[in-house]
Amino acid sequence: MAYVYILTNYHNTSFYIGVTNNLIRRVYEHKNNMVEGFSKRYKLHKLVYYEQIENIAYAIEREKQLKQWHHNWKVHLIKKINPELKDLYNEICM
Repeated sequence: MAYVYILTNYHNTSFYIGVTNNLIRRVYEHKNNMVEGFSKRYKLHKLVYYEQIENIAYAIEREKQLKQWHHNWKVHLIKKINPELKDLYNEICM
């Protein structure tokens, strides 16, 4: 099992798209600045979207696809399942 996920910042202005086999651990790492790079630099700590995908290869394909999308397309995708762009991290931890 794999996950494609989208993180954003407090103001919902930037997005980070990633892939992982352990969503809870990976988002925890982002939230605690354990991941160097773009997400740390821009304080992208809020999980606003994720997809569960059966196969890591398919997840990587999906990640690449989403990274090519325009900002507005990403916002529309996120708002279909999370209209308020709330942090979903606590929900996945339960």
